Amino acid sequence: MSSESGIRGPGLPGAGVKVNAGGDGVTTGYPLRDRLALSAGLAGPFLVALVLVPFRTDLSRTNAALILVVAVVAVAALGNRVAGALAALSAAAWFDFFLTRPYQTFDIDTSDDVETAVLLLVVGLIVSQLAARARRLEVITVTDADHLRRIHETADLAQSAKSSDTVVDHVRGQLTEVLGLRACRFEYGTLLGRPPRLEQDGSIAVGRRHWDVDAGGWPDGEIELRTYGNGHYLGRFMLTPGPGPVPPLRARLVAVTLADQTGAALDTAGPSKDG
Repeated sequence: MSSESGIRGPGLPGAGVKVNAGGDGVTTGYPLRDRLALSAGLAGPFLVALVLVPFRTDLSRTNAALILVVAVVAVAALGNRVAGALAALSAAAWFDFFLTRPYQTFDIDTSDDVETAVLLLVVGLIVSQLAARARRLEVITVTDADHLRRIHETADLAQSAKSSDTVVDHVRGQLTEVLGLRACRFEYGTLLGRPPRLEQDGSIAVGRRHWDVDAGGWPDGEIELRTYGNGHYLGRFMLTPGPGPVPPLRARLVAVTLADQTGAALDTAGPSKDG
């Protein structure tokens, strides 16, 4: 018996979008949020410096630089390290062009203004990296909490469900969301063919060789994730990767844990006879 219906779910956020073309990962771009941040990294400091132009004779160079640093931090917090670095470079350039004499040139007359421009660039780069790191750590914390919730929910269901098929269906949905799958189905018992395999350590095996999923993207076709109970093979989830980025190792290990919980439920109750 097998569950044939596929379940769709959202992919995971990542720094880039990869697609699989003939088994080779090809970077085709950034997620929308990061693309917007890159645009903001170019345009944001320019617009801020332009707004400060009417006040440049009254505003000290230091205060103008601090305002531009705020713009850099905003871009980095919303985007990524690349966007933050781009914003820092843009801020230093437009500070020089609009806010130091001679105006509308990239020349600087005084050593104090040169020092301020250099400090703006250095501080902007450092602060932007810190802001981007803070954003990444926040995402990791939220993601880890979400993963822990999924594992606990599945463990509770495995203990309370009257039918192992209930656990199988639940885990299919969880795997679809965690791994950003296009579809997921479960096969009881028989092993047919030699599809790529998601291993217990989160790696991917194709035949007898290791597949560098982080560099090459998902391999072509369905990927199996086997379930075991007391060391005995009981079935496998067949995973159809979605178009988004390959999930990180942390997510793949969560997927393996969810499959193990399914195996424990199957070993205890056996497959449903009326599903």
